[in-house]
Amino acid sequence: MTNQASHHVDLLEWMMGDVDSVHARSMVALAHIEAEDTAIATLKFRNGALGIIEATTAARPADLEGSISVLGERGAVEIAGFSVNKIRTWQFSEPTVEDEEIIHRYSVNPPNVYGFGHQAYYEHVVSCIRDGSAAIVDGLVGRKSLELISAMYESIETGKEVSLRFHPKRCRLGEVTNGRTHG
Repeated sequence: MTNQASHHVDLLEWMMGDVDSVHARSMVALAHIEAEDTAIATLKFRNGALGIIEATTAARPADLEGSISVLGERGAVEIAGFSVNKIRTWQFSEPTVEDEEIIHRYSVNPPNVYGFGHQAYYEHVVSCIRDGSAAIVDGLVGRKSLELISAMYESIETGKEVSLRFHPKRCRLGEVTNGRTHG
C-alpha cells in the first residue's frame, strides 16, 4: 500500500472526500519480502459512500494498470491506464454535449509511467519558491493519505475496522452525555 498504491489511495481520497473508517487485509502471495504484495481495503467515506481498494504487485506475467471507478446513482466514471491516464467509462443518465470532448481531451498517453504530473509539479514547486505563492498540495493534505494508509496497516494488524476520525471516549472537552454537549 505504501509504495505501489499510495498515489491511487491519494487520488481516491481527493476525489471522494474524507474517509471515516477502513477495514483491510493483506498477504504475501508471491514475493518473498517483508511487506505485503497483495492488499485489499474497504472504506467508509464521511459522505456515506463506500469504497474498495485492491492493490498487488503479484500480478503475473506482467503488471496491470491502476484504475479508479466511481459508480453513482446518476452515472459511472472509470479512469484507467498505467498512469491513470485514460477515461474508459464516462456514462451519465443525462449526457451532455461536452462528454465526447472530455473523453478525448483527458485520455492522453503519457511519455512514460510517471505521466505528465511530475514535471508540472516540479515547475509548480519552483514557482512557489520564487514567488512565495501557496502550494496546491501542502504537507497537511499529504498527511491525509499517510493517515489513511497507516489506518489500513493498523486494521491489517488488528483485524478490526479502524476509525480515522477522533471519537472521544474519556475526553471531557466536547463530551456528549444525555444528548447535551459539555465543554
